[in-house]
Amino acid sequence: MKFTELDLTADLMRGINEVGFTDLTPVQEESIPLALQGYDVAAQAQTGTGKTAAFLISLFTTLAKNNVETSSNPRALVIAPTRELVVQICEDAKGLGAHCPFKVQPIFGGVDYDKQRQALKDGVDVIVATPGRLIDYFKQRVFDLKAVQVMVLDEADRMFDLGFIKDIRYLLRRMPHPQKRLNLLFSATLSHRVQELAYEHMNNPQPVEIEPDQVTADQVTEQAFYPSKEEKIPLLLGLLKTHPVGRVLIFVNTKRVAEDVEAYLKGNDYGVALL
Repeated sequence: MKFTELDLTADLMRGINEVGFTDLTPVQEESIPLALQGYDVAAQAQTGTGKTAAFLISLFTTLAKNNVETSSNPRALVIAPTRELVVQICEDAKGLGAHCPFKVQPIFGGVDYDKQRQALKDGVDVIVATPGRLIDYFKQRVFDLKAVQVMVLDEADRMFDLGFIKDIRYLLRRMPHPQKRLNLLFSATLSHRVQELAYEHMNNPQPVEIEPDQVTADQVTEQAFYPSKEEKIPLLLGLLKTHPVGRVLIFVNTKRVAEDVEAYLKGNDYGVALL
């Protein structure tokens, strides 16, 4: 299917053409028509499948068709687990919505506290945010969620992994009833807990499952080990000795653990760079 076959506004089509999109990806072809008909969507789709464009196009079209009197409160909310994802979504929205009359505002921690706060006070159409700082501003009554027409939850499974789910439920319960808004959920896996969240806070969501073409690269061999905490460093050193590959990336959970691993490796004469 081509984007020209969809019932999109001229302003949105102009942005789609300028970013070079012509044909819909599978997740777009499955989810956008449903959303344009007013159905909620719970989609299983990996990063790189075009899911961001899928929900942005659905969001912009819904706002354009449901135009309301000017309000300083947001009409759409996109919730993402990390600031990096928020920035990426806003960049995509900037391209696709270049000619749409919607102000998109990123909200995340670590930078521009007063600047972001003032932007919300001045009024925005679409908020793209991580949960923590958004709730901070909400509790200060900088804005409210009563005018939300579209809610998007991106990478829902990671919300659980990162411990954000209580914050998500807090925000969802302060929006209009699920039947009075369009709800779109995207997740790499539609686990039981993700489906439970969808059916609790969405209006009979239509399931969309897009299987990845390839889960791992052809040249990657995967192995899993389950050592106790005390066995991890000896296991790591043993693997490095029995697999002398030269270059190694080691991912850890915290800065403290990274420093400990660095010390052990340097103590065993490995050249290490800590990031």
